Amino acid sequence: MSIIVENLTKSYGPQKAIDEISFSANKGQILGFLGPNGAGKTTTMKILTCYMPQTSGTAKVCGLDVVTESFAVRQKIGYLAEHNPLYLDMYVKEYLKMVAGFHKIKNSKKRVDEMIDFTGLSREQHKKIGALSKGYRQRVGLAQAMFHDPEVLVLDEPTSGLDPNQLKEIRALIKSLGEEKTVILSTHIMQEVQMLCDRVIIIDQGKIVADDPIDSLANRVSSSSVVYVEFEDACPVNLLSDINGVDNVKKITDRKFEVYSTGSEDLRKSIFNKAVKNSKVILEMRMEDLSVEDVFQKLTNN
Repeated sequence: MSIIVENLTKSYGPQKAIDEISFSANKGQILGFLGPNGAGKTTTMKILTCYMPQTSGTAKVCGLDVVTESFAVRQKIGYLAEHNPLYLDMYVKEYLKMVAGFHKIKNSKKRVDEMIDFTGLSREQHKKIGALSKGYRQRVGLAQAMFHDPEVLVLDEPTSGLDPNQLKEIRALIKSLGEEKTVILSTHIMQEVQMLCDRVIIIDQGKIVADDPIDSLANRVSSSSVVYVEFEDACPVNLLSDINGVDNVKKITDRKFEVYSTGSEDLRKSIFNKAVKNSKVILEMRMEDLSVEDVFQKLTNN
């Protein structure tokens, strides 16, 4: 196991930021670490990266204790913080050479060139970091986190504020990194979790409320089913919500809806009959799994 956390607790006086949480992560796995603001995600990541000590419990990275062997842990781990701390007055290549010095890289010039190429910074390497777009600054942050070839990467909101093109490129980078390393990814973008993560941990009020492979996460909340339906013309919500067995209706547009059921019955026949009875033409109807966002809201909306 690359990461083993057992009964980890961090207290601030009477308040517990995290409360006896336990989990593990393997090499070659991208682990989504989710939770509402203030749930304890960043606290956990700061403990794993040796930025703060826990109150009780243990955390190990590559078999090394984060308290008693913190220097060795930092050699094994790369960290990209949510607010990417960079020296804005330094040039990209100059900054990465400084990072090479921190890690005492022997052939630093070769490694700098490798990371510039890997993160797509070739055209920007002679610019000041302060002149870069946010997307390229995130690439610089990834380069410094990856510079010493760590076994574990901890990424806190790595795609926050990026445009669609930048999102695609950074996600592709993270996906490629997850093939060989252990990646812990914290994000509020649920679509990103479904695209990138093999497994998801959801933390709420300092406690883990879900720890499942991405494909079976929906089973955590219930046997709920979701039917997507699109009508030819506008349709009132109550036409669907009045159907027996319907738990909730999410309106996407005047013609498109997601119909939720907490029972095991397939609602498509009932929706079809109701549409025919009310002279409504259905253009599309399909069963859908609960999304990560649906599960997240059910587990954390108190």
